[in-house]
Amino acid sequence: MQDIGRLLLVFGVLLAIIGGGLMLFGRFHLPGDFTFRSGNVTVYVPIATSIILSIVLTVVLNLFFRQR
Repeated sequence: MQDIGRLLLVFGVLLAIIGGGLMLFGRFHLPGDFTFRSGNVTVYVPIATSIILSIVLTVVLNLFFRQR
């Protein structure tokens, strides 16, 4: 049970670090990211960023869990 707690704590810290990094470097847009503006409303859809982040996290998590 302690292992699950540690794992959740590590994932929480990683998510906080990733979220902070995305907030700081949020002005970085890939060609597949779409921004729609209409009056006072702006909608940002980060499709390319989501795909790249998903691939990177999949590789990292697979490497992490296969070591056990």
